[in-house]
Amino acid sequence: MRIVKEKSVILLVLLCVSLLSVWGCPKKTEVASSPEGQAAAASAQTGESAQGNTAGNSNYSADKSQSAKAGVRQETAGASSEGLQPVYFDFNKAFVRDDAKAVMQANAAWLKAHPKAKIKIEGNCDERGTREYNQALGQRRAASAKKYLTDMGISGKRISLISYGKEKPICSESTEECWQKNRRDDFVVR
Repeated sequence: MRIVKEKSVILLVLLCVSLLSVWGCPKKTEVASSPEGQAAAASAQTGESAQGNTAGNSNYSADKSQSAKAGVRQETAGASSEGLQPVYFDFNKAFVRDDAKAVMQANAAWLKAHPKAKIKIEGNCDERGTREYNQALGQRRAASAKKYLTDMGISGKRISLISYGKEKPICSESTEECWQKNRRDDFVVR
């Protein structure tokens, strides 16, 4: 009986260590919120809704989805990513910098002017660091920007997040100027 308990404890410890090594140990993210005194809105990242299992329901859902998307595109005519500007981050940081707050406020104003528009925030990093670390950092950057926008009154349901880590650089030189361009969140109309 004692041997079984010891083996169970060892297996449990190994499982915990394995999970931590797979997911990593992310650092606490500093998130700046814009409106003073506003409580942070808890918003869950939403996914696509599931479609029916039968062929009839699937086709109906697909047709309905296509019509809805076409309607949203018509209603958001002129709503392109041109009105949304990227924000940049410091090395190894995920909080919205003071110099990016004006850009975030302009992005929030644009979203308020286009209430039907939905956006995707794409978190990006420079080439330094491991692929896994940059993937997590890009996600934290995108989440930070989403929180900033939701604190300004934009519905979290309109915002999806994705992290590209270091996979989508806009500059490929190994200089600080180039790395700064790659440490960004892009805002794309979906």
